[in-house]
Amino acid sequence: MRKWLPLTAVCLGAFMLLIDVTIVMVALPDMAADMNTGFSGLQWVIDGYALALAALLLGAGSLADRIGRRRVYLGGLGLFAAASLACGLATGPAELIAFRAVQGVGGAAMFATTMALLSSAYQGRDRGVAFGVWGAVNGAAAAAGPIIGGLLTEHFGWRWIFFINLPVCAVAVYVTLRSVAESRDPRAKGLDLPGMAAFTAGAAAVTYALIRVGEDGWTGSATLGLLGLGAAAFAAFVVVELRSSRPMLDLSLFRSRTFVGVMAAALLLSGAAFSYLMYVSLWLQTAEGMGPVSAGLVLVPLSVSSFAVSAVAGRLLHGAPARLTIGGGLLLIGSGALLQAWMTDAGDGWPALVPGLVVTGLGVGAATPALAAAAMGAVAPTRAGMAGGALNTARQLGMALGVAVLGAVFQAGLTDGLSGSGQGHGTAEALAAGRAGELLAAGPAARVWVEEAFASGLRGTFLVSGLMGLAGALVVLVLVRTKAQASAQAPAQAAAPEPDAGVDAPVSERAPA
Repeated sequence: MRKWLPLTAVCLGAFMLLIDVTIVMVALPDMAADMNTGFSGLQWVIDGYALALAALLLGAGSLADRIGRRRVYLGGLGLFAAASLACGLATGPAELIAFRAVQGVGGAAMFATTMALLSSAYQGRDRGVAFGVWGAVNGAAAAAGPIIGGLLTEHFGWRWIFFINLPVCAVAVYVTLRSVAESRDPRAKGLDLPGMAAFTAGAAAVTYALIRVGEDGWTGSATLGLLGLGAAAFAAFVVVELRSSRPMLDLSLFRSRTFVGVMAAALLLSGAAFSYLMYVSLWLQTAEGMGPVSAGLVLVPLSVSSFAVSAVAGRLLHGAPARLTIGGGLLLIGSGALLQAWMTDAGDGWPALVPGLVVTGLGVGAATPALAAAAMGAVAPTRAGMAGGALNTARQLGMALGVAVLGAVFQAGLTDGLSGSGQGHGTAEALAAGRAGELLAAGPAARVWVEEAFASGLRGTFLVSGLMGLAGALVVLVLVRTKAQASAQAPAQAAAPEPDAGVDAPVSERAPA
């Protein structure tokens, strides 16, 4: 039906940009072998994309409101396609990382406009249907990423995980031009370029510092210098936003305890639930000798259980306070990671991961739909768009920082696991970068210490992931207020209601996730 063509156009772009967050994970060992890159290079292949996406989401939304959402969406599609082609043709790790960042810029332009385009294209019941389908497509992207990435890498080569974007972009551009009307906000103000620059510099510096920890340690001069630079950039961002007449992010939103809790939950959810999958994929394809498709299938239980719970969350969790839904989801995520840490030992195969992956997926499915509803409910209606952009920014930034933090933990665990074998830091670096073939060929004794090293690295990674999930649950339970708490603490709200009025309303009655 013609009326659903705008939904098709938006969902094509959303599916493509979200799947590119995870599709590369099963291709990392092949990339490392083909480009002779090290462990930090592999981390940047993921973080370059996630950082650009996180840093530019709010700015892209402001630009779209001013010059036209369809125009920005089409520009994002074109840039994403060009960057995908360049990624597929890259001859070295530096080129690949740079073009992955450009992909993230295009992805931010698309992601920042999707909800606004759907809101302007549909009304009433049709709008509810459109947002429901859009949410389902977002969940399907997470589930399909490892499988599609594995199939393309194993049968066509890792470069095809980028080339496949070109026909999808072409179809999305065609459908958008034919069916999506232009819309803009006549009250939109100018861009907050200083704020965008300061936030981007801060996020990049902190992420780079965390990636350098694996080489220089926490007290290395490069690590401390980058952390200091990041802190200075974030301080500048706060000053700019407080003084700006058109801030990228209205910092007064953080006066709401609920909003602070939701942003922290989004940051920690992504870090705890998804960041370790990169290191699991490296283990499966190096120590366990799996191909990309098999490794992708091992990760499917997390995505499938998450998608299944998300699809029925509105019905099953109807009436449940978002405080408990989000906090309970993070508790499950932390428990799932800790379960994997407990079950992972030298010589254990992939089945040891499945129970923990399922539990983590249940937590993701329960918490994710409620996050968007809680973010929207914690602010005034006029700030709903900014709240949604801040939520998506926190989720992508959590992914980038999580990959960096867990990378340092994983590499330290590998080194500790090798301590009894006489192998040094260089061997740990080779294992982390997926180059275990020549080590395993040394014989059965080498296989034993390779397996011990990976078990040590993964246990530490799962442990830190679990603690992040539990910390997120605690933050939510402390900061996110229920309706009864809000009423008790704000008796004057009857005359002048504040946006932080609690988030007890069920997910199905609030803004779409």
